[in-house]
Amino acid sequence: MIRIGISPIAWQNDDLPDITSAYTMEQALREAREIGYTGVERGQRMPADTKGLRAYLDEAGIGLCGGWYSGTMFTNSVAAEIDQIAPQVQQFKDLAAPCVVYGECSNTIQGDRAMPVNNRVKLDRDRVLAYAANMSELAKWVTDQGMVLAYHHHMGAMIEDQDDLDWLMEGSSDELSLCFDTGHLHFGGGDVMGTLDKWGHRMTHVHYKDVRMPIVERTRAENLSFLDAVIAGAFTVPGDPTGTIDFAAVTAKLAAMDYDGWIVVEAEQDPAKAPPYEYSKMGYDHIVAMCDAAGLKRAA
Repeated sequence: MIRIGISPIAWQNDDLPDITSAYTMEQALREAREIGYTGVERGQRMPADTKGLRAYLDEAGIGLCGGWYSGTMFTNSVAAEIDQIAPQVQQFKDLAAPCVVYGECSNTIQGDRAMPVNNRVKLDRDRVLAYAANMSELAKWVTDQGMVLAYHHHMGAMIEDQDDLDWLMEGSSDELSLCFDTGHLHFGGGDVMGTLDKWGHRMTHVHYKDVRMPIVERTRAENLSFLDAVIAGAFTVPGDPTGTIDFAAVTAKLAAMDYDGWIVVEAEQDPAKAPPYEYSKMGYDHIVAMCDAAGLKRAA
């Protein structure tokens, strides 16, 4: 059984606030629910306190389907990282969110518009394995609290390409689950279907995001930053004919795995080129069609 959610990033981009300044978070939630989405990932412009966030989401008639945590495990001790993540873990547990989405930010360049994405930190296998061991300890603590820690591989971060992801999964325990992001994996040169085959049993959260390969190729060739690639249109929603990824195949694989969880549309774009409502509806409609075709049951 799957549920379909969305990140509000199309309406309210936390990394590029100027391009979405004409939109509000209230509009994002209202329109997302109107389209049919039943969950939204937490955004920075939502209330920070649990009581306020619950009331805010309830008013919009939408649930919390996860949310980003900016991790620093690479430069932090496990104990210190536990102290930092504990409030979000408790809040997400209180709000019945499915997981905390963990992204390593201690050495990422994803938010630096002056830094080419090609210049991201690339670690060797031994260093990733050592990092994975610490992430396992953190994930075990999160699991013991009754929450899921889902690791988000990300462009510009130290876990970006196929080797990075494979080493992280190989070196970590099953308590560390995977937030599988189709767009970031394809942009990073990874194997979308192969990763599902290899690590699908560790996957607890899915981001559906497509890529426009001509823009990805130009980003690499011209040494553009990750944020410049976003503005140029590297990402788009499922169902966009300019995209690349075969979501019918991905969805069929999820059905074969009996995937039970959220599929979340998270496709940051410049709203001047990709109106949020139009593209978010395109993504939703395409996911519904793909799920129905694959026999993947959807929650009401």
